Amino acid sequence: MSRAALDTLAAMENVGLVGWSDAGSNRLFSALTGLGDPGLFERAVGIAHVVDDRLQRLAVMSESKKVVPAGFELAHIALPPGSKPGEGLGAKFLGELRNCDAICFVLRAHDGDLGPADPAGDLEGLELELVVADLATVEQRLDKQRRAAKSGDKAIVAEVAALELAHAPLSDGVPLYRANLDPDVRALLVPCFLLTNKSTLVVLGIDETQLDQADAIAAPFGSDALAVAIDIEAEIAACAPEDRPEMLETFGIGESVLPRLARAAYHCLGRRTFLTTGDTESRAWTFRAGAKAPECAGVIHSDLQRGFIRAEVIRWDDLLEIGSWAKAKELKKIRVEGKDYEVLDGDVLEIRFNV
Repeated sequence: MSRAALDTLAAMENVGLVGWSDAGSNRLFSALTGLGDPGLFERAVGIAHVVDDRLQRLAVMSESKKVVPAGFELAHIALPPGSKPGEGLGAKFLGELRNCDAICFVLRAHDGDLGPADPAGDLEGLELELVVADLATVEQRLDKQRRAAKSGDKAIVAEVAALELAHAPLSDGVPLYRANLDPDVRALLVPCFLLTNKSTLVVLGIDETQLDQADAIAAPFGSDALAVAIDIEAEIAACAPEDRPEMLETFGIGESVLPRLARAAYHCLGRRTFLTTGDTESRAWTFRAGAKAPECAGVIHSDLQRGFIRAEVIRWDDLLEIGSWAKAKELKKIRVEGKDYEVLDGDVLEIRFNV
């Protein structure tokens, strides 16, 4: 991998992809990243691009020579060979997962060589392992921070209170992402690198016979869960782009679910997209939800944040309807926003700055 690629990965937050044997997490990783099957490597890393129809349409409007989509780092973290629920996942696996910013659980929802499907039981087994690891971490840190809190340091006292609130659900076997803890409490727990304090996404691996039941299979696992025919999607993703429509038709699939999955994982990281467009390039830029205009300017270049004057803003669909940035400006449809403007997903920006 090139130095530039490594630097790009280092700047990205990542989603850890995990699942028991035969769940299909390795094939899903390959389909999303375009890389080969990671097999039993302890950790394989690639970039998953977020397909964005808004960007493509803006590029056509601007006759852009180059189109650059948003992306995020996807890490396939292999479970120890032969591992089963209740047998422990090992310090190496847990350490790799702890370094991820969000977790995508891949669950087998079709019968296979390993027996009947039990996605709820598989998820419960994975979560139990993570809860046990978190409980040990919380108890160890609580002991240390309770002693330190005697100094009266308000920050430590607040952390102790948060740890005590986390200890109760973990003791009952409940992951923190299901414990209804206040967001401020979960924020105080971030430095502890707790596994169940991370954002999560569930993918249900189905087969060809279950395609018409996909939504019903995913529904019990939350509104963001997705059922994916992983083998089919991997086969289609391996084809040349011009052959994919024919493959989709062959399998009777209206459209690939991989773009939806990539967007769901991207949003799981708390990331959103603003856009820039012109004849040279149309690009999707990644920012954290809730970021202000100067911070988003800094995503493009640090000089733009340092010398930020204003942001010129229009919604992507309004710009498309008008037909060009110049025409939108002529019609006075471009808004001028200052340092306190909270950028929205789908905003098209031009930054004015002076350094």
